[in-house]
Amino acid sequence: MQRNHQRPSVLRALMLGLLFVTALASQSGSAGAWNTGKLNEFMGDYVGQSISLADQGLNERDLAVTIKPYGNDGFSLDWTTITKRIDGKTKQQSYSVAFEPTQRQGIFRAAQRRNMFGHFMPLDPMAGEPYLWAHLEDDTLTVQALLITDDGGYEIQTYERTLAPHGLDLKFSRVSDGKVLKTISGVLRRVKGGQVEQGK
Repeated sequence: MQRNHQRPSVLRALMLGLLFVTALASQSGSAGAWNTGKLNEFMGDYVGQSISLADQGLNERDLAVTIKPYGNDGFSLDWTTITKRIDGKTKQQSYSVAFEPTQRQGIFRAAQRRNMFGHFMPLDPMAGEPYLWAHLEDDTLTVQALLITDDGGYEIQTYERTLAPHGLDLKFSRVSDGKVLKTISGVLRRVKGGQVEQGK
């Protein structure tokens, strides 16, 4: 997972500097064909806004997401969030990760690092790195990240992106040792030809 911090110029910066998101390598058999057909509906560029509810109170974020094909039957996912703080300052965070299909239908593993043979492999949660995987079911593409904390506990971050007439509906949750720390909901509108589709 890549992480960058920059000062943005908000929605226009998101439109011009979309980080494009694609997952993944190959899978054989009918399971791969099924995943590929459904994944095609998610491919594209999106921008939007979200509202988060955390201990600090309500928080607004601008979002940019790109999902595109990667390898055989995989996809890559890039997303950028721009958080607007109460003091007027903004913070930008950008991530990029690729996913490859597994032998289990609709389940994808993250390809975050190359091993000595040049093959992508997930990061190691026991080394403090996030372990990511994705699950495609019906109209929802879910990405989850598992982290093992320094005190031996766990944290799970879940991103659910569901197909909608305007593009995607987003739900995010962050759970630590069974306690919900943060939830976010948002709307992502598809971008075509440089124009944001309004939809419904």
